Amino acid sequence: MLTSSQRAYLRSIAQTLDPILYIGYSGLTEQVIKQAEDALNAREIIKCSVQKSSEFDTRTVCDELCSIVHADGVQCIGRKFVIYRQAREPEKRKIQLPK
Repeated sequence: MLTSSQRAYLRSIAQTLDPILYIGYSGLTEQVIKQAEDALNAREIIKCSVQKSSEFDTRTVCDELCSIVHADGVQCIGRKFVIYRQAREPEKRKIQLPK
């Protein structure tokens, strides 16, 4: 679970990120989940976008994806959301969260 100061720090990092994961009308497919896993393993933080053609609510998609990939939701604004998962191995961690 993230504290408010950690969430604020991650929001500042995410501000410059472009969405790399797009959720379309099919929702959270196995392929989308695999892409999210791979991206979180490589980056720790990713910005996602729910396409206009999708009938899904952004907050619902964010919460469901976070529970599947064991990540924390950082921010959800409009059709975009940011998720974070700390790298499992300490030597691969790129983001140092404030206490």
